[in-house]
Amino acid sequence: MHVLLVEPNYYTRYPPLGLLKLSSYHKSRGDTTELVRVKHEGYRKAKNKPRRIYVTSLWTWAWKSVWEAIGYYRKLYPDSEIWLGGAYASILPDHASNAGADLVFEGLFKEAEDLLPDYTLVPDWDGSILFASRGCNRKCGFCVVWKLEGPINSCKKSIKHLIWPSHTKVILWDNNFLQSPYWREILDELEELQLKVDFNQGIDAAYVTDEVAERLSRLRLDSGRGIKIRLAYDESWRKRHVQKAIERLKDYGFKGRSIMVYILFNWVDDPDDFFHRVRDVLRWGVVAYPMQYQPIEIPWALQKNSYISPKWDWHRIDLVQRFRRVVGYGGALPPYKALVEKFEKAQSFDEAFSLREPKTVKK
Repeated sequence: MHVLLVEPNYYTRYPPLGLLKLSSYHKSRGDTTELVRVKHEGYRKAKNKPRRIYVTSLWTWAWKSVWEAIGYYRKLYPDSEIWLGGAYASILPDHASNAGADLVFEGLFKEAEDLLPDYTLVPDWDGSILFASRGCNRKCGFCVVWKLEGPINSCKKSIKHLIWPSHTKVILWDNNFLQSPYWREILDELEELQLKVDFNQGIDAAYVTDEVAERLSRLRLDSGRGIKIRLAYDESWRKRHVQKAIERLKDYGFKGRSIMVYILFNWVDDPDDFFHRVRDVLRWGVVAYPMQYQPIEIPWALQKNSYISPKWDWHRIDLVQRFRRVVGYGGALPPYKALVEKFEKAQSFDEAFSLREPKTVKK
């Protein structure tokens, strides 16, 4: 049969990994496939009438574009079977059930999980995206991973079979790579392959030992914009782990500006707690990247950045976002001298994130 794979009209830097795996699965069964990326090429008819249509999804707040894609292809091919999968479908299956698909698929399509994605559908893309493991043993209250994928699982001893021959980069989407019992074996392969490597979801600071830092220093790490390693400083109690991880990475040759630290805000923290964490990161000489918390529950999940936690308000959230746009670089706050000094002098969140110096009152 002919299979149509549809990526709706939302923005993402990456190709739809799940659809590429489904293409490999169906081709192994003798089926034909084609991919429509609505954001890139608009809506169009399939080359052949599809018997099945897969529509993927990503951010929950991009649900309207998913519904639109299903509606378009339902009208065009009323006799075709439409399956809806992806993150939105798994996080909000009840809401997704109203999109008009014949089937809302939750979780992973296991038959395709260990297949090499069909990168012939995205010939201009250069990067093999893969999971060396799934899940995470932490149960962070702000995170959906452990709810969807459970504790660390599906750990691979080898990833070579998931790397496209012509690609020059490997992009790992593991949610906690260093929890896998086979992380050493995977690092051995990455070092042997000598390809660029991007630990896209970051590295858990608590697991960065001297051995880990030394092993990472031997890889061709490249996450773009000069960043090699991403860490997270989501709660104040993690300070010791994050600081120690940064010190170890620097001991093994990582420059401060090649390390980026995600800093969660608008969760259980308050503005001053967030200010102190940003100041810590800048003091340590690495890049700070504020990340606004977004719940996965309705109604907030349906509209990006619609949630305000009890200890925050719209004004202060807007201060953070404007400060990132005006002072930051691509949303990040590099530890350049003037910015570090500004945060050192500040006594509060409002003072640190102000964009203008207070006016001097003339007497």
